[in-house]
Amino acid sequence: MVNRIVPDTSVLVEGRLSKIILEEDIRNVEIIIPRVVLDELQAQASNGRESGFRGLDEIIKLRGMAGNRGISINIVGEIASIEDIKMAGMGRIDALIRDVAKKYDATLYTMDYVQSLVAEAEGVKVRFIGLESEYVNLKIEDFFTNDTMSVHLKEGVPPYAKRGRPGRWELVKIRDRVCERAELEHLVRDILRRCHSNGNAFIEIVRHGAMVVQLGDYRIAIARPPFSDGLEITAVRPIVKVSLEDYALSDRLKRRLAERAEGILICGPPGAGKSTFASALAEFYRSTKNAIVKTMESPRDLQVNDEITQYAPLEGEFYKTAEILLLVRPDYTVFDELRKTEDFQVFVDMRLAGVGMIGVVHASSPVDAIHRFIGRIDYGVIPQVIDTVIFIKDGSVRKVYEL
Repeated sequence: MVNRIVPDTSVLVEGRLSKIILEEDIRNVEIIIPRVVLDELQAQASNGRESGFRGLDEIIKLRGMAGNRGISINIVGEIASIEDIKMAGMGRIDALIRDVAKKYDATLYTMDYVQSLVAEAEGVKVRFIGLESEYVNLKIEDFFTNDTMSVHLKEGVPPYAKRGRPGRWELVKIRDRVCERAELEHLVRDILRRCHSNGNAFIEIVRHGAMVVQLGDYRIAIARPPFSDGLEITAVRPIVKVSLEDYALSDRLKRRLAERAEGILICGPPGAGKSTFASALAEFYRSTKNAIVKTMESPRDLQVNDEITQYAPLEGEFYKTAEILLLVRPDYTVFDELRKTEDFQVFVDMRLAGVGMIGVVHASSPVDAIHRFIGRIDYGVIPQVIDTVIFIKDGSVRKVYEL
């Protein structure tokens, strides 16, 4: 018989503890809520995050039902410091919660699989609570077919998919039934759980209301209010991996890529196949020229062999990545993709340092791609940085400019 329960943030946010008390008719127990849990929920709610409001509502609900069941609710522990809140993502709050459970000889209730494993390893009594959902076996991959390029899910809207290949695709409704909030929340939890347990999955970008995850071959963007008007998941997957030979390039261009080009700009509209071509070019330099090739990506979604190391922004900054790369001394570096002024400056600095650079940039024409450098760097430096501009559209090379 459990006498003391310590719920962590995950159980309160999902509202599972109140359901368990009703379903299992739990009575005469003490619920101990660590002060750091309350502080974390308050911080989330103050930042407009729905999870904070849901967790606070669950505590209020527990207090409302406690009196009739002989349940006492106590909040214990020290107030969370600013450092504790900032380091919540690194496990600081979870560690403090386990300390409370250990101190009061209580059973920790959690829906966080990693938290349950660490608690068990520390000798803390723990109850791991699995997902309670009709979607328990649903995964983001279930929405994909062999020819699916991307899947677009939004609450209150039927799921859609782009099927085909770059330049020849159609938007298809996957089903008539709309996506429910609970369904999408389950998918988000599953994606994040796999990021913690899968060595081939990474959380690439985290912002208030937005997140980008690289899950194997899938690049997944998650948007929430207030950033978006509803919970939305967009998953993109490359459907083909090609070599440079598949592009039927002219002999002149092949010779240029093999012998002269060291400042290459790959440009084109979104979804044109720029990253696919960049991957093929990286493989070409690695295998044909036996060169050391690295990539700089955010997110890391280029499809390249393990011999090519893929780097993310170091501490959120590409210029810090560049500092490390210059020590590694690659022959070629693929920068996918250039977005901010800082990215263009890093590209320029590495090229002027003697590293062969391949940059990927959104542009509607080769001239527009060059214009994106103007104003960011000195006009006279451009020919020293860029010698070849390759324009990709509908998955094929349409134009090549020599500078």
